[in-house]
Parts: sequence; C-alpha cells; structure tokens
Amino acid sequence: MKETQTIQNQTKNTQTTERMSGSEAIIKCLLAEGVDILYGYPGGAIMPVYDELYKYQDEIHHVLTRHEQGATHSAQGYARISGKVGVAIATSGPGATNLITGIADAQIDSTAMVCITGQVGSHLLGSDAFQETDIVGISTPVTKWNHQITKASEIPEVFAKAFYIAKSGRPGPVLIDITKDAQFEEFDFSYEKCTGIRSYKPVPNTNEKDLKAAAELINNAKKPMVIWGQGVILGEAEDQFKAVIEKAGLPSAWTILGASAIPSSHPLNVGMVGMHGNYAPNVLTNECDVLIAIGMRFDDRVTGNLATYAKQAKVVHFEIDPAEVDKNVKTDVAVLGDAKESLKALLPLLNKNSHSEWHQKFKDLYKIEFEKVIKNDLYPTKEGLTMGEVLKEINIQTNGEAAIVSDVGQHQMIACRYADFNTTKSNITSGGLGTMGFALPAAIGAKMAAPEREVVMIAGDGGYQMTIQELGTIFQQRVPVKIVVLNNEFLGMVRQWQQLFFDKRYASTEMVNPDFVAIARGYHIDAKKVSKRNELKDAVKEMIDCEGPYFLEVRVEKEDNVFPMIPTGASVSDIRLE
Repeated sequence: MKETQTIQNQTKNTQTTERMSGSEAIIKCLLAEGVDILYGYPGGAIMPVYDELYKYQDEIHHVLTRHEQGATHSAQGYARISGKVGVAIATSGPGATNLITGIADAQIDSTAMVCITGQVGSHLLGSDAFQETDIVGISTPVTKWNHQITKASEIPEVFAKAFYIAKSGRPGPVLIDITKDAQFEEFDFSYEKCTGIRSYKPVPNTNEKDLKAAAELINNAKKPMVIWGQGVILGEAEDQFKAVIEKAGLPSAWTILGASAIPSSHPLNVGMVGMHGNYAPNVLTNECDVLIAIGMRFDDRVTGNLATYAKQAKVVHFEIDPAEVDKNVKTDVAVLGDAKESLKALLPLLNKNSHSEWHQKFKDLYKIEFEKVIKNDLYPTKEGLTMGEVLKEINIQTNGEAAIVSDVGQHQMIACRYADFNTTKSNITSGGLGTMGFALPAAIGAKMAAPEREVVMIAGDGGYQMTIQELGTIFQQRVPVKIVVLNNEFLGMVRQWQQLFFDKRYASTEMVNPDFVAIARGYHIDAKKVSKRNELKDAVKEMIDCEGPYFLEVRVEKEDNVFPMIPTGASVSDIRLE
C-alpha cells in the first residue's frame, strides 16, 4: 500500500482526466505502454475488458490462442525477439491457472511479461464462488510482482508499476488480477508511466573499485575464459561484449539463452557450455585461471558438480541481480550493474592480448569432438536421417539468419549446438524450466513480433503434441511460421537417459503418433513428411519458399543420442563423447 501511495505521489495528475469504466481504462493503459498485440482467451470474469477490446481493434490486435498456456508462451516469444513486454490475458479460475506454467517459465528465464486475469466480484472473494481461484497466492512464487485490483481507481497506478517492474533491471513476469466489479466501475482516468518506486532499485550502481579489480585479474590471466548468458542480450550489450572479448583475446562460451549475442562463426566463440555443450569449453572450465561470467547465473546444468567446478580459477561475475552473486559459485570479484554500462566501463581498463597458445587448446579439443561427435551428426554415413543434418540444411537455406524457436528435449540441444546464429535474439527456447510445448506458441509470438524475420520452430514429436492445438491460432491468424518436427517416435531425452543409466528399460517413452501431416492439412497448413536423405534438401527449400505457414515432419533415427553429455552430478571434466 505504501508503494502504491509512492507511485501516486510520483505521478500526480498532470494530464486531463476522463471519465470511463475500469475496463476501458485497462485498454488505455495498454495503449499508453505501447502494447499492440495481446494474446489471450476470453471468459466470464474478464468479459468487460474483451467488450472494450472490441472497440479498439484497430489499435490493439488480440490473438485468440487455443489455450491460455499458449497465450503466455506466445507473449514470451514476442518479448524475447522484440525486447518489449509481452502481454497475455485470461479469465478467472482455470483460465488464470492455465497461465502458471508460462509465467513460471518467464520468471526463471527473465522474460518481461504482464499477465492480466479477471476475477470474481470483490463481494464474492473468499467465498469459493464459481471460477474463483486465489491466483495472486498461486502466482506469488513465480512472478516478479503481482497485485489484485478491487477498485477501478487503482488501475492506472498498478498498470504503470506492472510494466515498469516487468521491464526494468532483470526482467520478469508480473500478474494483475482484476475483480469484475472494478472492470465495470467508473472513475476519472489519467495515466502517467512509472519511472521509479521507492525501495526498488532495478539496476545496482557499478563500483569502480570492482571494475578495476576485474580488469586486473583479466589482464594478468594466462588462461582466461568467458561464459556469457542471456544478460548480454537483455542488456542490449552485444557490441560492448564483442569489443571486450576482442580487445583482451578472450575465448568465450555461452549458455543456451546467451546464444546469438555474437555470431556462431566469431573466432572467439568457442561453443556452448553445459550438460550437452561442447567438449572444449566444458573441459577447459576446469583448467582456466580466470573465469569471467557475464549475465549468467551458474545454473546446475552449466556447472555440473559444484564441488569440482572451476576450483582452480579466480571468478569474476558481471551481474545485474545481486541475488545471483555467490548463490552457486563463490566469486572473487563481483561487478554489479547493467551489462552494457559495465562492459563499456571495463573496455578502456583492459590490455590488448591474444592468448594464442590458450586458444590452441580449444581448437585441439574441438578436433576431438568433431571426429567423435560432430562429423557423425552433420555428415552421417548411416542410412537414417540425423537431427543434426536437418539443422545443417536449415542453416544453408536461411544463411544462418533465421530465428530458431526450439522446444525441449534432444532436438533442443541439437538445435542449440548446430544452428547458425548470425543475428542477436535468434535462439528462443525454454531454458530454466524446460517446458515441453513451449515452441509452437512461442514461434507464433516471435513471428508476429518480427514479421520480417524467418522464424523456424524445431520440436520433437512429444513436446509438439502438448500444444498442437495452437495450429488453430496459426490458421486463424495466418502466421507464416515454419514448423519442423523431428520425429523419432520417442520422448527422446528421457529415452536416452533410460538407455545410458537404466539398462534400456524404456518405461513410458515410446510414442504412438498420429498422422501429423494430415493434422496440419486439417488446419489448411501446407505440409510434407520426409524420411530419406535425398528428400531433405528439396523439402526444406519448399518450406522456406512457402509464403504462408508450413509443416515439415522429418523421420529421424529412433535411438540416436545427443553427445557430448555430462551425467547428472558429474564434473564438467567428466564429459562423455560417447
């Protein structure tokens, strides 16, 4: 309540007020925040807002998804490729609870999103009324902030605060729950964007002493190594990051959400770290003398066994969120602040360097990985198609400029490993939560946010079916997204673990699938299935050349595994190549 009063004090009416309903005020707030696309699903408790939306169809395009989870993932895809705030809307009860998976995904992956839910009338709160659910209580652990509105007069201040919190600092999802009577109630409306909240400091100040200490460690390092994450992209610090690593000659590896901050072909890009990352950066994490983490949070899939992770190295951590510093890995120097400003300030403090001998170690280990893994994935000699060669063909026919939206599983790791990312914001996937079903609706949002870009969705046959109903959204909206399903008739990643660690007991992982091509055609989407190598090139070309949406099913080897692989609980040095 004190924070709301603070906002009221900061944003005292400097504009002419206008008498209107709470529902119309919500639309006016969205317009003031630059919202042009809204993903959602109507219902009784949010119907007054939809009635107002009907009057504003020229200003805000509402996308009717086929499920509320699809609305959140579409909003995520929109936010991730555009850098704006994605917005989803739903009714109370099951409509609101269906948003939770997408909200949790956005929270752990730092995606700016505002979710709006209708609620029963304020006089019914706490009475177990029809479709009443305590969505504020349910969403509290997975939102950056949430608030329930029971009076129309609260709407401008709360919406201003919601958009500010969602986008500022480390981004995240915000939920606003609005009772039905507040949507009908009239009040004198005026709106002013929020520019600050007492006690909330989204970007900590960068300490010059810490910057100098970081620079000294980097300048004196013999075997430095960078691991960068999505913080570089969220902070729009790609140019500053590139300048820093090029001046100091720093071999740089990425987490999956950090991919595309610099091109895949950049000579200092040494590949992906983590469970299915590249051999060299994983092994050499435990040989470097200075480890520089930029905009990443030392997730367990990156570090493996913390007891053996980079113990020989001095650790420098550039981070916007103080809660992430020393949370998993103890740092020697922490540089708090916005990545763009921190790296800009770091650059003049660095000495020019090349570290040629150290770079050679990465190249030598890459050769080993190429012979044992990459060659078999991209240039197979066996009869069946591999997932890797499908990504290779997509790279060729899109010149590595496509935005790749991947689901979760083996295909996700293959997409991250082998897609060419030549443009920033090109790898859109579910990282921390690992949400199967993410890709199809996220691809819709990505393509609508960036219609000029080629958007290619990569999914497995399992995850695809979790949100397959969103083909209806593609059909109705005519979203020209390209859909690729790599079908191995298994829940592939789980099956791989069962093969390696459970003596091939394939418990509940084999899929009996429908006719995917017939389903796509049922939604009037052009579709094709291929299973032979000599069919692949022409099929991918047909997909890319198609002006509308296109579905391509590729039947791949049933029991192919994704390597390298770090077994759960193992050290990054124990990475397996087979």
